[in-house]
Amino acid sequence: MKSKVILVFLLTLGFFAGALSQAPNEAKLDQFFDRLAEKNKAMGSLVIAREGKVVYERAIGYSHITPSDKKPITAATRFRIGSITKMFTAAMVLKLADEKRLRPSDTIDKYFPRIPNAKNVTIAHLLGHRSGIRGLGGDQHRPLRDKGASTTELLALIEKAGISDFEPGSKFAYTNENYFLLGLLIEKLTGKTYQENLSKRITSKIGLNDTYAASSNVDPARNESYSYRYNLDWEQESEIHWSLFFGAGGIVSTPYDLVKFITTLFEGKIVSKQSLGLMTAMKDDYGFGMDVVQLGGKTYFGHTGGAQSYGAWLAYLPEEKLALAYATNAKPYPVKNIVGGIFDIYWNRPFEIPLFATFDVGPEVLDCYVGVYSATGVPVTYTFTREGATLFVQLPGGTPLRLEATAADKFKIDPPGIFFEFDAAKGQVTWKRGQGARVFTKEK
Repeated sequence: MKSKVILVFLLTLGFFAGALSQAPNEAKLDQFFDRLAEKNKAMGSLVIAREGKVVYERAIGYSHITPSDKKPITAATRFRIGSITKMFTAAMVLKLADEKRLRPSDTIDKYFPRIPNAKNVTIAHLLGHRSGIRGLGGDQHRPLRDKGASTTELLALIEKAGISDFEPGSKFAYTNENYFLLGLLIEKLTGKTYQENLSKRITSKIGLNDTYAASSNVDPARNESYSYRYNLDWEQESEIHWSLFFGAGGIVSTPYDLVKFITTLFEGKIVSKQSLGLMTAMKDDYGFGMDVVQLGGKTYFGHTGGAQSYGAWLAYLPEEKLALAYATNAKPYPVKNIVGGIFDIYWNRPFEIPLFATFDVGPEVLDCYVGVYSATGVPVTYTFTREGATLFVQLPGGTPLRLEATAADKFKIDPPGIFFEFDAAKGQVTWKRGQGARVFTKEK
């Protein structure tokens, strides 16, 4: 009898241990997000779902800030999700393939005869970023940032961009132009707008009530969030015109809708099993509208997105039927670090919640760094100014960006991971990013 009791106890203990290993540590997740909010390191919304059921959700920060009011982010707040849009676009294209309206092997000259090398570029090449179609540079996009452009105007720019950068299929090169063309192809083939196709083939079909293609600038009346950066306080960023993103990055959604989308996609309720196989078949770590990321020894399928201070991350672990969606409108702390921390906590791996301790530098020291710095052969200058106990850096025509001190002579902007190290005696500052470094000298 005693052995039976021990056996039952061990089995019960094993059951609960297994259950606990699959449940998120809500208290620690709350502590992590409390710290992010307290230190002004993030604003956004998170949803984790398992087998289609939400097991954790959290929202911090504000979607709309005015001098007299701050509107808190909630689970219903809608965000610009950037390149996660590509998953939706790919799913619509492959749904059309399931309907026998197209084949991935079809060349695109039927739809875009003026695109250089179009007779050799297939729909599959566009889906996998292997087309070689030349992307539009900043000089072409910058004038359109405020006023936007029609799809006809953007297509004309791509047609005039010149010959392909490489032979179709020969290598991988991620560009938004591939998915702009896919969005336009969907419209040409169906005679319906991108939004109408999105509704018919995905959102209305599976009940995504807060997901749609942007058709105007941010509208807080629709519970859409503005984009913010943090200097001495949260500052709203100027908008990039919505029309420039289209099938590559123009969708608005919520984390709840995103986890429902990717869960339903992997359940085979949006595209066929064969088409899902094409989405998840990786070459150079990218499938059709989907990529993979390795975190803690596990392989997640999904996509990331970002524009201005918007950021989004959508991930799915098929063997656990686990989905995570995080969307943000402010990312002083890198989104990748936040998502990595979330998964470490979820899987009970060691994770120390960052302190985000600041290093105080006196005004008299900061004043030694104030000035305009330039370098021979470099067409830009850096202007450093001080406001109170904070140092700012500004590029010509840009706005001042707050620098975070890591030592008396070292400062950073993270993201995007730019570091400045001053040598006041020499009147120099060293700019560093990744493996790159360059020395700038203070102008007299």
